[in-house]
Amino acid sequence: MQGNKIPHKMLSLDPFSTWLGIEILECEIGRCKVGLTIRKDMLNSMAKAHGGISYSLADTAFGFAANTHGKYAVSIETSINHIEALEEGDYIYAESVIEKVKNKLGFNIIEVKRGDELIALFKGVVYRTQKDWE
Repeated sequence: MQGNKIPHKMLSLDPFSTWLGIEILECEIGRCKVGLTIRKDMLNSMAKAHGGISYSLADTAFGFAANTHGKYAVSIETSINHIEALEEGDYIYAESVIEKVKNKLGFNIIEVKRGDELIALFKGVVYRTQKDWE
């Protein structure tokens, strides 16, 4: 399967990301940019977006970009730093760029933004299997 089509297939098979309302904004081999709008059912008890929302968006961008190289790739370690709080109606996006594929492990830092404002910093390690996307 062509690498830039893999994230679209992944999203079509992903009920969680679909429920979140994640949309693919840009996609090519080694890069994927995704976004979503914060909804009321994503808020915590302080009327701010639950931290899992920006985490999930970044994790999705990370996974989609890692898989564009044509092999099944899975995250094995991730973390996030939350920098700014999010409100209902905010639109956020995350872009993952994974250019070099030299071994079975890939490392990436993803910025989650609201416009030009950095709201979270996600770090991830991906493991690349030998299984091809079909």
